[in-house]
Amino acid sequence: MAVPLDSVLENDWLFPVAQCIHILSFALSIGTITLVDLCLLGVAFPREAAPQLLRSTGLWTLVGLVLIVFSGLTLFATDPDQYYLNSAFQVKIGCLVVAILLNYTIHRKVAKSASGSAADKFVAISSIALWIGVIFSGLFIGFA
Repeated sequence: MAVPLDSVLENDWLFPVAQCIHILSFALSIGTITLVDLCLLGVAFPREAAPQLLRSTGLWTLVGLVLIVFSGLTLFATDPDQYYLNSAFQVKIGCLVVAILLNYTIHRKVAKSASGSAADKFVAISSIALWIGVIFSGLFIGFA
């Protein structure tokens, strides 16, 4: 038995629960990605190799990203016009798409080889910068 969308959107608890899941999921996925980035930068986990850290955190990162997408779609569905027309939301989605693409292409390849080169550090810094962009633009959605 399907629940009508109108009744879901009128639920007083839907938005705060979805937002809590969204924020916790960001903490999970960005946290695990940042652990690998800090390892690539050589500022954390000196005894841990980046490829091993990537393997250890990969599932948690994916779970967090899946939850981010589904909770984000739920939040978006509560008032699509508010989000779609919001410049901070547009920046957030742009940074999010680029960050996810970077994470599952170049970042993953670099982390698996982890040579300690300047290119590794550039990828790690780019990753961190994109995720910071996602977080801060998300915070500014309410103000734009």
